[in-house]
Amino acid sequence: MVQLTGTPLSALVDEPVRIRISGLTPFQIVTLQASLKDEKENMFYSHAYYKANKVGEVDLEHDSALGGDYVGVHPMGLFWSLKPEKLSIRLLKRDVMNSPFQVQIKLCDQMLPLGNQATSTSKVSLTLERWYVAPGVTRIQVEEGRLRGALFLPSGEGPFPGVIDLFGGSGGLFEHRSSLLASRGFASLALAYWGYKDLPSQLQKIDLEYFEEASNFLLRHPKIFGPGIGVIAISKGAEIALSMAVHLKQVTATILINGPTSIYGFPHVYRGHTYQPIPYSIQFLSTNALGFIEFDGIYKEIGVEASQSFLPIEKAHGHFLFIVGEDDKNTNSKEQANKATERLKRHGKNNWTLLSYSGAGHLIEPPYSPLCWASKTPNVYTPLHWGGEVIAHAAAQEHSWKEIQKFLRRHLIPMVTNQL
Repeated sequence: MVQLTGTPLSALVDEPVRIRISGLTPFQIVTLQASLKDEKENMFYSHAYYKANKVGEVDLEHDSALGGDYVGVHPMGLFWSLKPEKLSIRLLKRDVMNSPFQVQIKLCDQMLPLGNQATSTSKVSLTLERWYVAPGVTRIQVEEGRLRGALFLPSGEGPFPGVIDLFGGSGGLFEHRSSLLASRGFASLALAYWGYKDLPSQLQKIDLEYFEEASNFLLRHPKIFGPGIGVIAISKGAEIALSMAVHLKQVTATILINGPTSIYGFPHVYRGHTYQPIPYSIQFLSTNALGFIEFDGIYKEIGVEASQSFLPIEKAHGHFLFIVGEDDKNTNSKEQANKATERLKRHGKNNWTLLSYSGAGHLIEPPYSPLCWASKTPNVYTPLHWGGEVIAHAAAQEHSWKEIQKFLRRHLIPMVTNQL
């Protein structure tokens, strides 16, 4: 009898699953198909072809996919190669506390990817639960003064290292990374700064005092120890995180994922001072063959404004981890990170680490997340091209997530040494 197993059946999304098949005929060719329905009823699919060994078994941990959405030995390939049925949909978990994503794995006869994948017949199937929060993690809605967000606290008495989690120009509140960080021992504040509840509906300026309030809010919490906090941020959020590190002594560990290192688009305001931005170089905006917008060219710096708007990273007291996707089509993040590290070198600083990933795109997420190649974002009339090659992007996500946790522990927990 054919058997399909997945171990474990329920796990956090950043944990691997071992998928095995037994009971096949020797050297039989089969198709494994994965499917997922998100909270908005959007469907995501992936598939790969495998050949059984001489005893009729397939083990994704050791066996190579012959074709499909990926080729080679990739134990979690069915997860990170999931693609939306409707083009330009990003897979996002909104309700991280109450339900997992459910991934159905089907074992089918060798088939061509024709017709409706949802109706493909299967020999056997199983459903895997992929959670964004570990047992015991608590979520606290934050509406204190101007602050809006969600604080995730790990299980236990603490105290825990504190982290502020920022996303980019899409606005709203993203909680999936904070809930996972809390599952790994960090008190993480998913912080909204526009387009959420009573926050401004449009981004017009970056008020650094808002982020200073968030930093102090974390450090006042009885389950969070100081003296410093970390910030993890992507895209526009990374620009804000760098500005926080420059101006706020509370920030001692900053993770910048594919973000600019100068002020772009909107001024930064702090304690009566206004720091003017570089205007976007709109003339360098491009559109790819599918009609998706690529924003990376608009970050070209022209004229004297470039030097005036570069954030003085050498004034920061903490440490930096730059994470760069070299196939980023939204920000020229490699060039931005190189400029920042060269500036640090010129000032005799060695308080930084640069992880640069060939083939990785803009949206570097926790491990095994599907590559989002393009998606819609507020105030832009056509989908944005984020870039990325599926296998290389997946490898970058898996490696960088481990390095993120090491970096935060090293610089936020006094007793942790560089032996990590």
